[in-house]
Amino acid sequence: MSKKSVPSALPTDRAPIVSSAHLVSPQTSEMSEFEFGLIVANNAFHRWIVHCMSAAGLKDLMPLDVLVLHHVTHRARNKRLADICFIMNVEDTHLINYSLKKLVNLQVVEASKNGKEVTYASTESGRAHVQRYREIRESCLIDAMNTDAGLNRDIGELARLLRVLSGMYDQAARAAASF
Repeated sequence: MSKKSVPSALPTDRAPIVSSAHLVSPQTSEMSEFEFGLIVANNAFHRWIVHCMSAAGLKDLMPLDVLVLHHVTHRARNKRLADICFIMNVEDTHLINYSLKKLVNLQVVEASKNGKEVTYASTESGRAHVQRYREIRESCLIDAMNTDAGLNRDIGELARLLRVLSGMYDQAARAAASF
């Protein structure tokens, strides 16, 4: 985020806002604050995408189902299970496979076989639901964000930092797995 958006009047002795005080490190309480913010933001984001997709006409989906439908619709190209897992950074293929089966049963995704390879694509119904989701997203979320001109720039920087941090968390996970 830009330096301008960070309040300069924060007291240096304030207690960090965290969910697990026992994890706060003397070296960086900011990471514990970030992780708490990530937990809260992740849950709010999941709640949002489920409600938005429900308003678009697809009810009873889990957050992962919504994300899989969006990714399968992305760029109107057929996707393999392995590609979906890779892009979404999901190791457990069973989770994505379960979502795909659910979406196929709802007739918003279709599977096609080419030899031994199975690929997935959005159906016309799936694309219509995603388009309606986009309209609702524009109305409920994007319009509200357009009130602050600098917010888009800050969000772009935040997105970059999240990608950097995801790499750090992935590396830390590999290191922890070696213990």
